Amino acid sequence: MRIGVDLGGTKIEGVLISDVGEVEDKIRRDTPADNYDNTLDALCSLIEELQTFDKTPLSVGIGTPGTLSMPGGIMKNCNSVCLNDRALKKDLEQRLGYEIRLENDANCFALSEAHYGAGKDSSTVFGVIIGTGTGGGIVINRKLLTGPNRIAGEWGHNSVPATVRELFDADRSCYCGRLNCIETVLSGRGLKQTFQEGFDGEGEAVAIAHLADGGDQAAIECIRLYCQQLARCLATVVNVIDPDIIILGGGLSNITELYTSVPKEMQDFVFTDTLLTELSPPSFGDASGARGAACLWPPRVLI
Repeated sequence: MRIGVDLGGTKIEGVLISDVGEVEDKIRRDTPADNYDNTLDALCSLIEELQTFDKTPLSVGIGTPGTLSMPGGIMKNCNSVCLNDRALKKDLEQRLGYEIRLENDANCFALSEAHYGAGKDSSTVFGVIIGTGTGGGIVINRKLLTGPNRIAGEWGHNSVPATVRELFDADRSCYCGRLNCIETVLSGRGLKQTFQEGFDGEGEAVAIAHLADGGDQAAIECIRLYCQQLARCLATVVNVIDPDIIILGGGLSNITELYTSVPKEMQDFVFTDTLLTELSPPSFGDASGARGAACLWPPRVLI
């Protein structure tokens, strides 16, 4: 058994998974709003409750928004801002009395799908988050690639390719301080902005997708443009790491048109005659975060 925890902005979900990836127990609680000490309390309480399943303490992995800034181990880039500039891993280990493993939630998503989901039969998996933000994770032979800066897979803060830049009129500002990051186009906010600027439409990303499903022509054209943008941004990743499979997660991964249109659109922008990389929806959806966090440890590692 292993314990995995997904620390989100509104909820904390903990799971107990078996060595073959079956969820044996699950606990979900609200995340204390904007309070670091209360968040620590909630995390430790949930973990300790899951630990009662076995007489010997089990390994614990935690997926978080943002990432650890090394070498100091301080959290950065968290949309749950109370975590930023805090030594979350160290503080949890001090409270619990044993080592934990902690990773970005996009990395946990990629691990979950590579171990037990859509990528379980693939050697190289690129897990993509397209939702509130745009992130990603790379798993090779079931091992997470992080890199010395712990930013492997963070494609959302590359600049959009020139072929994408041509598809919209004005520069877009990103929260990171730069202009025209991929996230400014492919996140939910980016899709909403495209609908407003290019099609005089209003609505959040999910509503735009529903309008397209219902036959709204402006929404259909907007989703078609989004597919072109996504394809060209993903093509740059394929040209670098050549994954067997790209698995989409996050709220926008539910747009069914992506899985038919994007591979066709990618073909002209990858450095090969025939694109063999598969594009897939996730097997576990929102459940991937906690499941993947458990996979930060190999099976049956006791603490």
